[in-house]
Amino acid sequence: MRSNVPRAQALRDFAHHALASGGIEISPASADASFRSYWRVDDGGTTRIVMDAPPDKEDIGPWLDIAVRLRHAGVHAPEVFAVDRAQGFVLMEDLGTRTFLPELDEHSVDALYGDALDALLRMQASVDVAGLPAYDRNRLVAEMELMPEWFLRRHLGFAPGCEQWDVIEAAFTFLVHAAQEQPRAFVHRDFHSRNLLVLERDGPGVIDFQDAVVGPLAYDLVSLLRDCYIEWDGERVEGWLESHRQRLRHAHLLGTDVDLARFRRWFDLIGLQRHIKVLGIFCRLWYRDGKPQYLADLPLVWRYALGVARRYPELADFASLLDRALGERDIMQPRADAPA
Repeated sequence: MRSNVPRAQALRDFAHHALASGGIEISPASADASFRSYWRVDDGGTTRIVMDAPPDKEDIGPWLDIAVRLRHAGVHAPEVFAVDRAQGFVLMEDLGTRTFLPELDEHSVDALYGDALDALLRMQASVDVAGLPAYDRNRLVAEMELMPEWFLRRHLGFAPGCEQWDVIEAAFTFLVHAAQEQPRAFVHRDFHSRNLLVLERDGPGVIDFQDAVVGPLAYDLVSLLRDCYIEWDGERVEGWLESHRQRLRHAHLLGTDVDLARFRRWFDLIGLQRHIKVLGIFCRLWYRDGKPQYLADLPLVWRYALGVARRYPELADFASLLDRALGERDIMQPRADAPA
C-alpha cells in the first residue's frame, strides 16, 4: 500500500473489522481525478472495494446518498457493505475492472451503448431527485470559468483583453440560457466510458456519481455520445440521439413539440458547456495537481468544442477567439513557464 502508513493502517483495520477476517490482501484498484482512491480487498475468494476518501478533502455523504438513489431506480451502482464516515472509508461491491473504454470498438459499441442508454433512461425517469443540488446558472458559469484561467492563461499563455472577455462572457451567457431552456432531470455529470463497467449480468455498472445534480435533460447524453476519451462518427451519434429523444418522449420526459432539430441544439450547446469546463479541468489536473495524463485527451475535447462553436452563428466570435488562442501550438504540450 501507500507510504502514508497511518492512513494505510487505518484502511487495513477498517477492512479487517468490516469483513471479520484476519487474512486479507489489499492492492490498488484505481484512482480518479479527485483525492479519492480505491483498493481491492481479497479475503481468500471474494473481493470487495474500499473507497478511501480523506475527510478533509472529500465528503462521502453525497456518494452514499446517490448510490442508494441509483440502486432504488434499478441502476447498478455498487452495493455498500460498511461505512466509516469519520475516517472516510466505504466497503462496497467489486464491479470488476472492465470499464467500457478498452472494450469499445465498431463491433461492441452498439450493444454496450445500448445498455448505457437503457441505464441513462432509468436514471432520468426513475431516480428520486428530491434535495439534489440544482445545475443552476452559478454552477454552469463557475465550471466554464475554469477554461479561461487554466486552459487559456496557464496552458496556452493567452491572456484575453477586455473585448475578448466580452466575447467569452457573451458565449457563456448564451450557453447558460440554452441550458435553462431544457427540461430538468437527474444528471450524473460524468456519464462516460471510464465510469461504466461491463458486467456479466445487470450491467452496466455505474460509478463516480457523487456529483449528481438536477439539470439539463441532454447533459448525460452528450457526456456519453461525445465522450472526452473516445469519438464516434456523426451519423452514428445522430442515430443514438434520435433514438433517445423518442424514448424520452415515450417516457413523458420530453414534450411532443421538441423535434430533432431543437433537441440536437440542446445536445450541442450543453455539450459545449461541458467541453469548455473539461478543457479547464484537464489543464488544472496538470498544473495544480501534477496529473499529466489528461493532456493527451485535450485534442478531442478541443475538436468537440470548436466544432460546435463554429456551427452556431451566435458563437462565431467565440470560435474565432479559440482559434486565435491556440494558433499553431501543440495543444498537448505543457508549458514549462506556466504562471503560478
